[in-house]
Formats: sequence, structure tokens, C-alpha cells
Amino acid sequence: MAKRYHYLDAERPRIEIIPMIDIMMFLLVFFIMVTLKMIPGTGVQLNLPGASTADKLPTTQVVIGVAEDGSMHIADQTMDKDQLAAYLNKMHQDKTQELQVIIAGDKQVSLQNLLAVMDVARAQGISGVGIATSEVKQ
Repeated sequence: MAKRYHYLDAERPRIEIIPMIDIMMFLLVFFIMVTLKMIPGTGVQLNLPGASTADKLPTTQVVIGVAEDGSMHIADQTMDKDQLAAYLNKMHQDKTQELQVIIAGDKQVSLQNLLAVMDVARAQGISGVGIATSEVKQ
């Protein structure tokens, strides 16, 4: 004969593992997607110049793409020098730590255009400015 439970008696708690596995898989996919989005990109196809002695740079907050025609891009937005200065000034004011900027210029961009972007960044008080290159095998 089956044991009858009183309506105040509680069953032993069970640990359901299937929902935990679902949540863990969701978190894994979420962190993979976030990690992929952390790779700096400007949304503009650039042909970066190569350097065999280039160092790996830490992840930066701002990547400025300079296209062959001299246009400047940040996160799929085309900017002129005034807009870039305002954007960098706002970013510099909002950060508690030092703002790092990478300039990713196309191979065909003149040195003058790269220096103009660097001047805009330094005029906003940003001293951590680097130039992106692609790795060249020797």
C-alpha cells in the first residue's frame, strides 16, 4: 500500500540539472559573442601596413580608422576633425583611467593624414596613441 502524504508534508527537494545545463550553454554562447565583439574594429575595410617588429597592444577603448580617401571612421560612423575632437573629448572626460586610442590607417593613407588624427587625439589630452599594423612574417 502506498504511503499517503499529509497536505502539510513536503516532498524532498530535487535538483533539476537540465535547466542548469541550458543556462550554462546560454552563458557560454553569450561570453563568446561578447568576446568577439571586443575585438577592435572600425567597420571599414582597411589594408593595414605591415611591420615585422610590431607589438601586440592591449584592448583599447577607441579605434579610429583612416580610409584611403582620408575619411575617419569610429564604429561605423564617419567623422570630420571637429566631430572626432568632440567624440574623443567626451570619451576622455567619461573615463576614470587613461584613454587608449589606436589609429588604423590604410596602406595608401598619407603620413600627414595619420598625423592630423594623432594631433586631434593629443589635443584632447590623450597621450596613449598607437598605430595599427598587420603582422609581416620574415
